[in-house]
Amino acid sequence: MNHNLRERVGLVSAKTRRAQIGQRVLDEGEIEYASLAQEYGVSEMTIRRDVEALEASGLVRRVTGGAIAAYRKAEEPPFESRAMRSATEKMHIAEAAVQLLEPGETVILDSGSTVLAVARAIRGRNLGLTIVTPSLLAAIELADEPDTTVIVTGGNLRAGELSLIGFETEAAYRLYNCDTFIMGVAGVDPVRGLTDYHRVEGSAKRAAAASADRIIVVADESKLGRVQLLTVAPLSAAGHIVTDSDPEDPTLVAARNLGVEVICVDRDGSPNDVVRTETP
Repeated sequence: MNHNLRERVGLVSAKTRRAQIGQRVLDEGEIEYASLAQEYGVSEMTIRRDVEALEASGLVRRVTGGAIAAYRKAEEPPFESRAMRSATEKMHIAEAAVQLLEPGETVILDSGSTVLAVARAIRGRNLGLTIVTPSLLAAIELADEPDTTVIVTGGNLRAGELSLIGFETEAAYRLYNCDTFIMGVAGVDPVRGLTDYHRVEGSAKRAAAASADRIIVVADESKLGRVQLLTVAPLSAAGHIVTDSDPEDPTLVAARNLGVEVICVDRDGSPNDVVRTETP
């Protein structure tokens, strides 16, 4: 720690430090225990206690190794950064989600990095699916999969995401009667439900949900307890939530109480090791 930083944090009280940490979470969306402990010259246990106090106030939510903002409506991060974040966990989530699919189903694959991992997990399983997707990346992933039909919706192309949005996308969903919608979300909350950053893409997700008999939500731990701009559907609309979070996360408890089946992937085990939690 350099001299100026020591001077800045050396006399910081616990109250001030917590206020600064809280502001950091609001500004950046997330913090890590280790980096804050080094920055403030205190132990990680001290930072954990600070974060516990902030969580009790409703400002943050603890995740592995740090904390995220509890109710931060943020700009959507670039696709590349989302794809790299929790890549192994997303792979495990995807493997568990694909286990829920039946051969011959018509499946809507949403856009987003976690659903792209699902497309990759479908490869080589010989499920004979019909895939409807707004994601050019997912379509390319499955273009040469044997006995698989890929239907790409129309719409306006989102640069960076390489996904399609707009009234043509929504109209395409209304043409088909689909078995399953594998939905990626930006936030999952007991009160606000399944939420998204982008209002036009969120509207497309609503149309997809209306065209499917069931919804499988795939969401890594960081999405739980977050609320973004647009509510796509109530939490009760999900038939399954597949995640890498603790089964006792408050959002997952609320989901089970609404009759949603929750499947928690063991992030330290193989992709096929899951914990199914029973609905009440």
